Amino acid sequence: MELRQLEYFVTVAEERNFTRAAKKLRVSQPGVSAQIRRLEGELGHELLDRSNRSVGLTEAGVAVLPYARAALGAVAGAHLAVDELSGLLRGQVNIGTVPSHQIDLPGLLAGFHEEHPAVAISLIEASSDQLVERLRTRQLDVAIIGLGSTTPAGISIKLIADEPIVAAVGLDHEWAAREAIPLEKLRPCPLISLPRGTGLRSRFDEACAGAGFVPRIAFEAGDLGMLARLASRGLGVAILPGRFAEAQSARLRSIAIRGPALRGRLALAWRDAGPSTPAARVLLERAKKRMVYTPRATGP
Repeated sequence: MELRQLEYFVTVAEERNFTRAAKKLRVSQPGVSAQIRRLEGELGHELLDRSNRSVGLTEAGVAVLPYARAALGAVAGAHLAVDELSGLLRGQVNIGTVPSHQIDLPGLLAGFHEEHPAVAISLIEASSDQLVERLRTRQLDVAIIGLGSTTPAGISIKLIADEPIVAAVGLDHEWAAREAIPLEKLRPCPLISLPRGTGLRSRFDEACAGAGFVPRIAFEAGDLGMLARLASRGLGVAILPGRFAEAQSARLRSIAIRGPALRGRLALAWRDAGPSTPAARVLLERAKKRMVYTPRATGP
C-alpha cells in the first residue's frame, strides 16, 4: 500500500469525481484510476461506487476513508515536526479579514514573507460570521474579525481596536452642525451600513433592537469607502467606525450616537486549540506582537 494511492483515494472521495480529482492532484485521470484499482486489489474490496455520474463510496470505502486521512495526516505531521526542529518553516498559512482601513495587514504579511519565503500565504476578505465559521472548520488559521457584544464560542481573541460607532452625514445635511444625536433619531432615516454578519452591523442591530425598532437600511456595502461616498452624496446617514469617519472630514460630518453609546471592536482571532501548523503558529505570534490595541486618550 502506497501513500500515493491513499492520497488519490481521499481526493476522489472528496471531489466525488475522477476528472476533478486528477486536476487537483495534477496527474492524469487514467493514472488516478489505476492507482485506486491497485489499492482496491490489495484490500480485496471496491472502495468507490462508479455506477453513477457522481462517484460515491462503497461500504468498504466509508470504513477505509478515516484511516486513509489519518495516515496522510500523520505523514504531514512528521514532516512538519522535522521542519520545526530544524528551524525550517514551510507550508501554507490561511488568513481572513473583514474590510478595514485601520490594520496594516499588508505590512504584517510582507514582514512574515521576508523572514519565511518558503511559506505560501493566502488571504480572503469576508464577513465576521463567515470568517469565524472558517476558523472553526480549519479553513483559516488566523482572522481579523469584528466583534458584536460577545466572543464567538470556540474562538480566542486579542482586541486590536475599540472605538465609537458614529453616524456620518454629508456636509450639507441638516444634521451637519450637530455633535450628537439619540439612537432613536435614526429610526426613520435611510441608513448606509456594512452588511449583516459584520461586527459593526451586529452591534448596531443589537442596539436598535434594544431601542424597539429595526433600522431602515437603504444601502449596504462591504467597503467603508463606498459607505462614505454614498453618505457624502446625500443618500442617507452612514453608520461608521469613529476613526474612519473622522478621517473623512473633507466630505463628511461625524456625529456621536447617544443612548446607548455604541462601540465597534476589531479582534485578532484563532481557534481555542491554536493553529495546527508551525507556520501558522509563528504568524499568529507575530500578529499578536504587532497588532497592539492602544486606547484613545479622548473621544466619545
